[in-house]
Amino acid sequence: MEIPVFTVDAFTNLPFKGNPAAVCLLLHELQDDMYQNIAAEMNLSETAFIIRLNSKDDFSSGARFRLRWFTPTTEVPLCGHATLASAAVLFYKKKNVNSTVVFETLSGELYVRQQGESIVMDFPLNKPTPVGLNEFKDIVKAAVGDQPVQEVCLCAITKMLMVCLADRSVLTSLQPDPAVLLRVDTGGRVRGLLVTSIGDPGCQPGYDFYSRNFFPWFGVPEDPVTGSAHTVLAGYWSEKLGKKKMLAYQCSSRGGELELELQDDGRLNIAGQAVTVLQGILTV
Repeated sequence: MEIPVFTVDAFTNLPFKGNPAAVCLLLHELQDDMYQNIAAEMNLSETAFIIRLNSKDDFSSGARFRLRWFTPTTEVPLCGHATLASAAVLFYKKKNVNSTVVFETLSGELYVRQQGESIVMDFPLNKPTPVGLNEFKDIVKAAVGDQPVQEVCLCAITKMLMVCLADRSVLTSLQPDPAVLLRVDTGGRVRGLLVTSIGDPGCQPGYDFYSRNFFPWFGVPEDPVTGSAHTVLAGYWSEKLGKKKMLAYQCSSRGGELELELQDDGRLNIAGQAVTVLQGILTV
């Protein structure tokens, strides 16, 4: 079986920046172990599989597809950068004729459209709830050491714990040990760690907030740029800053930029650019 495959750097307009995702185009579903084997072989934080739903459609004309995301170790319910990468393949490489495509996913229907040089994704908004620092003191200590913490919040839906630092200058120097994070007992309540700090809108390009995001529970020690994490971060910073439109920067070693806008229907638009750096055929 030959499967068209692409590597796309998402949330950037430059090769080798942003977050790379593999995107595979499938005419029909595979066995689950095959998805996982391919994702392990690609060995990126996520591999996306776009699956044709209607045998009469192709990837240039279809407006609705199934979309699944796998890390090297497991399937995940939501992934922003691999959704952006998937849409980029359809719009830019397959020249899809539709202004909007719909992906059927484990997180429901996701609408994605082109807007200028960016791709806009309609995502759920997952606002976190403040929790006591002592409740998660061990994992916070493993993440940020003795750095002063402004607030700790938990999103129960996504199982993401958000730690807001008082001093943003230390964010880029953090080096949490994935093995230590995995050893901390959170009763299964935490499957992702988001460390964030306020930005400096007065300096160009005017980022409203920064973050770094860690997912060793999914086999991803640090994710370079994480759309799904920003469904949580956007809810938090929108309330803190009193803004519905924000510009965020994830300051991993690769780095990436996300445009965020809270919608009146309670959902979140996440916009970004993407660059295809590789395309070929996977033979399995």
